[in-house]
Amino acid sequence: MKELSADQIAQFVQDGFVKIEGAFSTETARQCRDLLWQATPFDPHDSTTWTQPVFRIGEMTGEPFQRAANTPILHRAFDQLIGPERWLPRTSLGSFPIRFPSRELAGDTGWHVDASFPGDDPTDYFNWRINVHSRGRALLMLFLFSDVTERDAPTRVRVGSHRDVAKILQPVGEQGLSFIELAHQLADLPDHPEVHATGPAGTVYLLHPFAIHAAQDHHGTEPKFMAQPPLHPRTDWNVFRPAQELYPVERAIVEAITA
Repeated sequence: MKELSADQIAQFVQDGFVKIEGAFSTETARQCRDLLWQATPFDPHDSTTWTQPVFRIGEMTGEPFQRAANTPILHRAFDQLIGPERWLPRTSLGSFPIRFPSRELAGDTGWHVDASFPGDDPTDYFNWRINVHSRGRALLMLFLFSDVTERDAPTRVRVGSHRDVAKILQPVGEQGLSFIELAHQLADLPDHPEVHATGPAGTVYLLHPFAIHAAQDHHGTEPKFMAQPPLHPRTDWNVFRPAQELYPVERAIVEAITA
């Protein structure tokens, strides 16, 4: 079974992401795209019908999506980054923001960190929270179901930004910060180089849950199909335990706050 190399694991700890090409097959990607097109009001063969810069499709279940999320390559990577028996298999891939070439701005391209557990009102996503233990989220994952070049609205990721976010979260303890509270502090962080999540269909980016990232407007010619689900931990974590017990996703947090 293909495994992440030591260099890839080190990159994940230091930079906050790892790219896996061929994480699922191009045939699976095509089958999923066909189902996603059917869930839109647009004609895949007539670009004049692509009248929105982004069209969001809710939870997509079904065999090809579950197959994409549960390949041996991905399961082994989860074991290496999070630990065996410490994550929950995905039964779907969540919602899909399908991005279309457009002169109209999508309006959703701000830098942010995804929140992972509810605040006082579970229906208010902007008040969902994030804490130093990454309660409720083991990874952020980007599944590419179409070929994505630099012109096809690739997700932007700020390299190494997860380390700064860990330092922000450490002093506020278990309660953490809300999505909005953390977002207000991101502008004060030092600049980081950007990497763009490009690659052929079947590529998956595994991001540290604290990675700062953002969408882009689409300046290419072909729609971009991507899912961005979390990987959930099986139980809540405590990163303040003996160093030899930590897996890379936790080690990245501890190294950042003790540096």
